[in-house]
Amino acid sequence: MIDYNLHQHSSFSDGGEEPESFVKKALELGFSAVGFSEHSPLPFDNPFSLKAEKTEAYIRETERLKAEYSGRLSIYRALEMDFIPGISDDFAYWKNHCRTDYLIGSVHLVKPAGFDELWFTDGPDFRIYDEGIRKFFGVDIKKAVRAFYHQTCRMIETQEFDIVGHVDKIKMHNRGRFFSEDEKWYRSLVDETLELIRQKNRIVEINTRGLYKKRSDSLFPDGYTLKRVKELQIPILISSDAHQPEETNALLDFTRHYLLDLDFSEVMHFANDGWKQTGL
Repeated sequence: MIDYNLHQHSSFSDGGEEPESFVKKALELGFSAVGFSEHSPLPFDNPFSLKAEKTEAYIRETERLKAEYSGRLSIYRALEMDFIPGISDDFAYWKNHCRTDYLIGSVHLVKPAGFDELWFTDGPDFRIYDEGIRKFFGVDIKKAVRAFYHQTCRMIETQEFDIVGHVDKIKMHNRGRFFSEDEKWYRSLVDETLELIRQKNRIVEINTRGLYKKRSDSLFPDGYTLKRVKELQIPILISSDAHQPEETNALLDFTRHYLLDLDFSEVMHFANDGWKQTGL
């Protein structure tokens, strides 16, 4: 059993309920730990990020919960850092400001060359993804996907953080329509990204959200990408990326068994003294 979830979003960012609701659900599930990972503040108005003016409240509330539930549940404060070249702050700034236990680094918004606008590759509406491919890349899917992975690599090279969030999420709205993950050019981008992750000693998150929300036909990552993660011996962490308390353990046990079938044997776990490997 995976009895912890270190990637979840409360009402401080784009989650559906107050943090304590997630804590109570974790206790109900018999969990040992949870981590809040609100989307990092960004310097423009949006509906999903933690607001800069609410960071102190986020710190106070998570500290209160840590104290109140001490001995029953380990509670950690983190951020899911959105990386947008030339726009987002250096990760170290918000790590220090929010006194986080760890950081997840993710790309949701791609900065296309020559444009001031951003390509939103996430969310429930695939039409925004499709329109971005047309508008920013002239329906050149290779150029679009390269932009996502190159931005991810730039994040890995230039920022200090612990976990690479949903590393191949660019496939979510593709669902076989624009490209195949078996194509040589795509695998080359994956290989380049994973090799950099290995060199920088990052953890790859196995994210279940796309699958349980039925926005993806597989885990992030899966298929060739997950196979390469294993071959490169990159450490992994299973997360549900919960936005509602009832999603706290969504497909965690399924994913554990799936990974065991693929001959994975260990997963990362966080404690106050840092990251450790634990058996699946």
